[in-house]
Amino acid sequence: MANTGAALDRIENPELVLQQTIRDMRDRVPELNNSVAQVMATERLLLKQKENLSSQVVDLDSKIKASVKMGRDDIATAYIGQLQQAQMDLERTSVQSEHAGVASKQALKARDNYVLNMKKRTAEAMQLISASKQAKLQEQLAQTMDTFNIGDDSSTFNEMREKIDRRVAAAEAKLQLGSSSVDSQMQDIEREAMDIQLQDKLLEYKQSMGMLGSGTPAAARQIEAGSNSDKEADLLDEVIVNEAGNTGKPN
Repeated sequence: MANTGAALDRIENPELVLQQTIRDMRDRVPELNNSVAQVMATERLLLKQKENLSSQVVDLDSKIKASVKMGRDDIATAYIGQLQQAQMDLERTSVQSEHAGVASKQALKARDNYVLNMKKRTAEAMQLISASKQAKLQEQLAQTMDTFNIGDDSSTFNEMREKIDRRVAAAEAKLQLGSSSVDSQMQDIEREAMDIQLQDKLLEYKQSMGMLGSGTPAAARQIEAGSNSDKEADLLDEVIVNEAGNTGKPN
C-alpha cells in the first residue's frame, strides 16, 4: 500500500492537482448561487401567494357582508365557503413561506461559508503550489550539483593553468633573450667605439713623438693599429709612463 502511494506521488504533479482542486471549488460557486436563488425564489413566490390570499380573504369577507345586507343568504353562504378555503390556504401558505424564509437564510449562510472556505483553501493551495515550485527548483539545483563533478573540473583548471604558465614562461624567456642580444650588441658597439677612441689617441701620441712617418696614410695607420692592438696597448702604457716621468723633470 505504501509503495502504491509512493508511485502515485511520483506520477501526480502536486501543482496540477492543487490547481485543479481550486478550479473545481470555483466551479461549484455558480451552482451554489443557482440553488440559493431557487430557494429564495420559492420563498418570494410563497410570500406573493400569501399576499394574494390575504387580499382574497378580505375581499370575500366584504362580499359576505354585502350579501347579508341584501338579504341574499344563498350568495352569502357560497362566499362563506370560499372564505373558509381561502383562510385554510392562507394559513398553509404562511407556514410554507416561513419555512422557505428559514431555508433561504440557511442557503445564503451555506453559500457564504463555502465561499469563505474556498478562499481559505485557495490561499493554502497557492502556498502549497509555491512550496512545490520551490522544492522543484531545489531538486533541480541538487541534481545540477550532483552532475557537476568538482574533481574533473579542478583537474581541467590545473591543466589549463600549467599550459598558460608554460606559455608565459616561454614568452618571457624569448623576451629576455631578445633583450640580452640587443644589450650585448650595444655593449659590443660601445667597446668597439672605446677601442677606436683609444687607438686614435695612441696614434696622436705616436704622431707627436715622431714615431710615425709623415707619409703614412691615416687609414693605413688605423689598420696597423688594429692589427697590432696588443703591442700598441703595451706601447701606450710605456708612453704614459714616459710622459709621467718627463712631466716630473725640470726644464
